[in-house]
Amino acid sequence: MKSPSAPKQITWVIGLLFGILGIIGHYANVPFLTENNYILLLIGFIALAAGTTFKDI
Repeated sequence: MKSPSAPKQITWVIGLLFGILGIIGHYANVPFLTENNYILLLIGFIALAAGTTFKDI
């Protein structure tokens, strides 16, 4: 099994951005964010997981 590597900065920023938008959608009533808060969190988590699993992402 490969050891995890640090994701590229752009991958980390994208994952963080989607995660923050999902959290804002959970706690604030913003129409698009509130309807899709779990999807946004999932996209952020997948981006970070893919960034640590695969080397050039």
